[in-house]
Amino acid sequence: MATLAPTVAPQKGGGQADKGDEPAGGTSRVLGVFKATPFTYATLIIVSAVLSVPLVFAVSIALSTDHTVTTNAFTILPHEFEWRNFTKVFDGNLPMGRFLVNSLIIALGSVIGQMVSSGLVGYAFARLRAPGKNVMFLVVIATMMIPTQITMIPQFILFKDLGWVNTYLPLIVPNFFSNAFNVFLVRQFVSRLPSELDEAAMVDGLGFFGIYRRIMLPILWPVLIAIGIFTLTYNWGDFMGPLIYLNDESKMPLALGVQYITTTAVAGQPPPWNLVMVGSILLTLPMIAVYYLGQRYLYEMDISGGSAGVK
Repeated sequence: MATLAPTVAPQKGGGQADKGDEPAGGTSRVLGVFKATPFTYATLIIVSAVLSVPLVFAVSIALSTDHTVTTNAFTILPHEFEWRNFTKVFDGNLPMGRFLVNSLIIALGSVIGQMVSSGLVGYAFARLRAPGKNVMFLVVIATMMIPTQITMIPQFILFKDLGWVNTYLPLIVPNFFSNAFNVFLVRQFVSRLPSELDEAAMVDGLGFFGIYRRIMLPILWPVLIAIGIFTLTYNWGDFMGPLIYLNDESKMPLALGVQYITTTAVAGQPPPWNLVMVGSILLTLPMIAVYYLGQRYLYEMDISGGSAGVK
């Protein structure tokens, strides 16, 4: 069983610890490092193996031949390795390469919008003084309780009147107005930073925007990159938004393109599930890579302490 080992706090000056620094109960102690045992590793291996089964099964189907798909003889571990499926999916009637480019346009545009707007709005709620600021922040947080389905029809009517239907604008522009969760992340991060940073910058003649650009923005990079990862993950695999607002096949992202592969089946024949799984893997691998490369920023975000940027 994993244990938390208490360790003795370091003594001042390398000598005897001051009596005034010790707690009333005796020796000063701090929480030690988590020590993993063989049972811990065995548990992690078993859980990881169970959670990996869907991914392994998807890879197995992606490497299956057309005959296996037709006979529905799928197995968890593949009996054949049809690597041509990863190129065959781009040779079909659907422009899979264009679907990938469309997904990048939508996802990266959304990431830029969320990072820019969330940083500014969160910083304003944390530092600027204005009447009713706390009430406004509560209203913003309260919007998190509104189901997306309630605003779906009003938003569609609005974007239709603006002439934005069948364009990328309804999928990208709303991200430049941030959302409540990201604003909350930035506000909590900034509110725990020492206000002396702002006061020193004001003495040097910087305004609020100058303080944000020169002082706060470099400190906020961990939380902003974390917001970018969250936004990229959501918009890369978003299916409902493009399904509602995009009509032209040439503008559809990969999430819709994978669904369209099922429409290429001949009447009376099962869909080409091997190609569908290839598309699903193409949809999944970038997110795994993004998390792998950006996971340290998620850890550095340190919302509870808010000090990751000044370590």
